[in-house]
Amino acid sequence: MFTFIPSWKYLGVVCLILCVANAFSAAIPTEQQQQQQPREIIPILRSASSGPEPSGAYSYSYETGNGIQMEEQGELKPEGEQGTMSVRGRYSYQADDGTPIEVVYTADENGFQPQGAHLPKAPEIPEGILRALAWIAEHPEEDNLQ
Repeated sequence: MFTFIPSWKYLGVVCLILCVANAFSAAIPTEQQQQQQPREIIPILRSASSGPEPSGAYSYSYETGNGIQMEEQGELKPEGEQGTMSVRGRYSYQADDGTPIEVVYTADENGFQPQGAHLPKAPEIPEGILRALAWIAEHPEEDNLQ
């Protein structure tokens, strides 16, 4: 017979005890770590919400003591089998370098569409390409290749 089976039970228990001890020792910060990383409590200055309504509509907003602001409204448009969720909102905060950041967005069947001064802009399409696209649209393929 195989006589080492009882010792494998104890090995599992020992491993479990070591894992738990390691987790507890890592979770308790030292006094030096506590002094280096003081926690700042940031108050919620304003908070409001409503919904969800039976129609699917909802809204919420909040403002924190460090200048973060958020507002969002959503509604269910009765399109398609299950409808389409349409969301409008905005959020703002101050970046680490002091730059004010504000994003206004919509999210609907066309996807998430953010707008903000800090977001990159697509370059203008050159005039020559616009003329070429217009010419192509006016002159469908004449070879009738099928």
